[in-house]
Amino acid sequence: MPMVVIGVLLLVAKLAEWGPFAHWSWWIVLAPFAVAVLWWEFADSSGWTRRRVMEKMEARKAERRENAMHALGLNSRRQRDVSEARKENARRLGETADPTQATHGADAPRRDRRH
Repeated sequence: MPMVVIGVLLLVAKLAEWGPFAHWSWWIVLAPFAVAVLWWEFADSSGWTRRRVMEKMEARKAERRENAMHALGLNSRRQRDVSEARKENARRLGETADPTQATHGADAPRRDRRH
């Protein structure tokens, strides 16, 4: 795409006879278009363009799937991985993973709950 933009700019400058571009050969002015055509041919034949399109489609699918899971109120894979890692960490430390379920040790002050 940049070569097409450069080609258009050179073409406009040549046709408007602006500055030094007025004296340039037409081969030089039209060369960026030829380079762009060669690039597109290479990108298509090597499969590079198709791979990029497939990667974009996969990213869109993953985002759509993530949004659907979020809309349903289900944990996403990342959230699930994080919660599993926290549980594993807490298990290793001998604590509960849920801070609301945490038990206080023997050193923790106890309050009398008299009403």
